[in-house]
Amino acid sequence: MIDWTEKYRPQNLDEVVGNEHAVIELRKWAESWSRDVPKKRAIILSGKPGIGKTSAAIALAKDYRWTLLELNTSDARNALKIKNVATYGAINETFDDQGRFISSRAGGRKLILLDEADNLYEKIGSNDDVDDDLSDKGGKKAIIDTIKITRQPIILIANNYYELIKGSGEELTDLCKLIKFYNPYPDSVLNLLKKICIKEGINVNQKLLKTIADRCKGDIRSAVNDLQSICLDKKQVDIQALNAIGYRDREKDIFNALRDIFKTKNIQNIKENLSHLDLDPETVILWINENLPLEYKDFKDLTKGYDALSKADIFFGRIHRRQNYGLWSYACDMMNGGVATAKTRNYPNEKYNFPVWLREKKSAKNTINIRDSIVEKISKSSHNSEKKSIDFLLNYFIYMIRNDTYFAIKMKNKYDLTEAELKYLLGEKHSHKLKDILKSSKIDNIKTIEEKVIISDKKEEKPEEKIQQSLFDF
Repeated sequence: MIDWTEKYRPQNLDEVVGNEHAVIELRKWAESWSRDVPKKRAIILSGKPGIGKTSAAIALAKDYRWTLLELNTSDARNALKIKNVATYGAINETFDDQGRFISSRAGGRKLILLDEADNLYEKIGSNDDVDDDLSDKGGKKAIIDTIKITRQPIILIANNYYELIKGSGEELTDLCKLIKFYNPYPDSVLNLLKKICIKEGINVNQKLLKTIADRCKGDIRSAVNDLQSICLDKKQVDIQALNAIGYRDREKDIFNALRDIFKTKNIQNIKENLSHLDLDPETVILWINENLPLEYKDFKDLTKGYDALSKADIFFGRIHRRQNYGLWSYACDMMNGGVATAKTRNYPNEKYNFPVWLREKKSAKNTINIRDSIVEKISKSSHNSEKKSIDFLLNYFIYMIRNDTYFAIKMKNKYDLTEAELKYLLGEKHSHKLKDILKSSKIDNIKTIEEKVIISDKKEEKPEEKIQQSLFDF
């Protein structure tokens, strides 16, 4: 049986699901290699597992016809193996699939891809009593040395960026360009699942597909695996198949981590559990901040807890301002151990809340994405940059949509505006027009609909008030 995650892996960067900004940055970096060896010879792709980092790197190699040299660092963690494979590839020219030599001056490049780079071990030093393969663990140093001399592009894939750059890996922050990958939106994952169903000739319940897309929390790999598991040897799949998947509660880990911090004082155990948490520390601090006053009811405990949390926040600030990632461990220790040891007794609370700031940020981001989608459509039609469309055209477009029903219906048809986009354009005050605009698929019935909307508007009009005439009335 063919694995669908491999079968439907993106063949070019345009097929990468979500992370449009990261794809743009990847292309810019690749273009910089067309001239000469750029200042940033390596990049780090950082983000959660399963969201498309490795797929994007492989697609990049295909788009630019670069020979791919892939090395999984979890299989080759010591310095000797990295030097034998990566360093040798980095300083030598490349050959095409037919074995023909291609000079780098003629555009021939070789992409060195180091997957799971955050699993590189630190060098633990030589010891006659220790096996050579265990003592030679200078993997990060070997990578740094390779980047300094490379004549070929290098990509490091990391699920945990801070694990990669800590200790001897700190120099990577200066040598590499960081490109972050974020969870794609459920709609993007849903579209991918629909395409797979069409290509496989399988009719899957649409509600089921949407549930899989929502539950995967951006993990495209798990969504595709779930889809394949329920479609095995079937041509028709109904909603009942959802029971076979179960539900992966990806938030339960953070709740368990919070219980460790708030209920125990075992620092070593807390650090161990948080090291496996699929969240970066600056997100964890938001969870702690949100739930600290719900847990610590004693005023003194709460004060000590926030004192520790504020010190952690100061460290995080200094890390970003000074790029001093050596402070990272201090920030985490204050955030986790400092808060844990601040309490004088245990509290009965077991309910923890999602951070309000993250929820509001997500809502705001959804609104911005809808606006950007509209702007992109307007820009293509008006041959403007998106910035100019936002600065000059968007406000006029919104005004016309809200005040001219004929124009709204015409634009809905021309730009294929979605319901979410129309809601954004109409706003709360004119939302009553949405239903009629969505109903209209042809221009023939616009006049009737326009009259209907005008009548409904008149019903809502208030009695005229005498207003002082202005010089600007026209």
